[in-house]
This record gives sequence, structure tokens and C-alpha cells, in this order.
Amino acid sequence: MARADLLINLVRAGAQGDQLGFRRTVEAIVAEERERQHHVVADRLAEFLTSSARRTDTSVPDDVRALVHEVHPARMLVDLVLPPLVVTACRELVEEQHRVELLRSYGLEPRHRVLLSGPPGNGKTSLAEAIAGELAVPMFVVRYDAIIGSFLGETAARLARLFDHVRTRRCVLFFDEFDTLGKERGDDHETGEVKRVVSSLLLNIDALPPHVTVVTATNHPELLDRAVWRRFQMRLSLPSPTARDIGTWIHRFERTHDLHLGASRALVTSTLRDVSFAEIEEFFADVQRRLVLDGPGADVTTVVSSRVRQWKARRATRA
Repeated sequence: MARADLLINLVRAGAQGDQLGFRRTVEAIVAEERERQHHVVADRLAEFLTSSARRTDTSVPDDVRALVHEVHPARMLVDLVLPPLVVTACRELVEEQHRVELLRSYGLEPRHRVLLSGPPGNGKTSLAEAIAGELAVPMFVVRYDAIIGSFLGETAARLARLFDHVRTRRCVLFFDEFDTLGKERGDDHETGEVKRVVSSLLLNIDALPPHVTVVTATNHPELLDRAVWRRFQMRLSLPSPTARDIGTWIHRFERTHDLHLGASRALVTSTLRDVSFAEIEEFFADVQRRLVLDGPGADVTTVVSSRVRQWKARRATRA
């Protein structure tokens, strides 16, 4: 049975003729029933909110499945190396979502819209997954190749279909490279269709209930429409790793694999300066592969030195 506060909100909205409040309350009840595995009840309630055809299964509908990639999160915040302010902000977001009843008893709602910015490869996607992991909900990654259409109104229609689906689920909805859709409408080079898509996107984000956490990521925040910024209650920057971050990563690698890099620590730190977190992760995966293949007698210092030589050659090629 739905929580008492939701039932009270439902009756109040119905009695006052508050259609928006009524819809949002029913959506929250549907999301809660799905979380409890009461799929029959959830599906029947959801049918009253949409004009889509009746479906007998509880999976993502085929017309929506093509628009998103569903991820079952395997990361948590503790698995990432993040700036302290970012960690604090994300933990506060998770706490607000977990203690929503307390907030609502004071007439407040939890924050649920997050904008991540920073250079590529520095953990924006991983952070979105970790937020989903902390919330214990699936993450739906929007597929732009399926969303963006070539005909007038097609993209907006697909966006509306996607948002209609996620509204009734507790989830993280993730838009990577958000500037692809959220472009500045004042750009004279953009078409009227692009501007209509941005408007539709922002209206749909505004209408999402708090149990849907929207996380967007961009490498180019300067390209975002000005109206995008005020939609997001949390705006977090993920910078490139510092020498201290690299040291933290080395420490975690040693602890996880029961190894000690010794004198190689300084060599690794200098080699990995000015790279992204994704490249740091790739480097240590390369070290681990070599240790496994070399067998129990593998010498850590020798393996690390060989990887460093390869990565220095790689950097010279890239330069």
C-alpha cells in the first residue's frame, strides 16, 4: 500500500482539482510500487496516466528501449577519486532522496537535477553511475543516435515518449554530452527545429517528479543554452586529476591488489601527470594485465617500468 503522505497528497490534489499535483502523486506511487515489485498495480496505475497501449510485461517498452541504454550500476561514490566538495554534494543529494518523507513533512522536495562539467575522461559518466548505485536505482543513458530524427518534430516526439516512461520509475536519467541537445538558442547558426527541441527538453525536465534524478554531463559548458543552467539545482565541476589524486589512485591500487610499487611511485606519478582519470584507470589495468600474465613470480618494479616506457612513447606519439 502507498505511503500515507502520498495518499493524503492524492486526495488533496483530487479534491482541489490540482491536475498537476494529482499526476505527480500518482507517478510517485507508481515508482514506489515498482520498487516493491508490485508490477501489476504499477502498470495499471501508469496506464491511467498515458495513452499508450496496454502491455503485459514489466520491462522497458520496445519503443523506449531503442532510446536508452539501461545500466545496472556497479560503482559507488567510494570507488571514485573526486574533489571533496563534489563528494559532499553528492552524498547530500543521496541523503535527500533517501529521507524524502522528512523533507515533505516540512513542505520541501529533494534535489534531483545535476549538471556535471569538465574535460573529457574525468569521471562524469562514472559519477552518474555512482549516484545511481548509491540510490539503488537503474540508470537510463539517453542514446542520441536514436533520439535525434531528421524530420520536423520527430526529436521532440521521441523525447516526450522517453520522459513519459521514466516519470513512473525511480531511476537516474543520464544525458552525456548534453550540449548535443541543450544548445544555446541564441546561436544564429542553429535552425528553428533545434530551438524547438531545446524548449521541449527543458519543459520535460521541469515536469519530472523528484524520484527521477536527472544527471547531465558536458565537456563544453559554454555551448549550453542559458536557460539550461537555472534548471539544475546542483552544478558540479570535475577537473583533471592532480598529483595528489594520482597518489590516491596508486594507494588504492596497491591496497586492492596487495602490492607495493615502492620507488616506482614517483615514476608513475610523473608519467601520468596531465592525463585524465580514464587514462589513469587504463594505465593501471595495463599493469594488472601484465602482472597476471607474467605469473606469481612477476616483479612489480619491472612491470611498472615497462608500462611507463610504453606510455611515454604513447605520449610522444600523441604530441
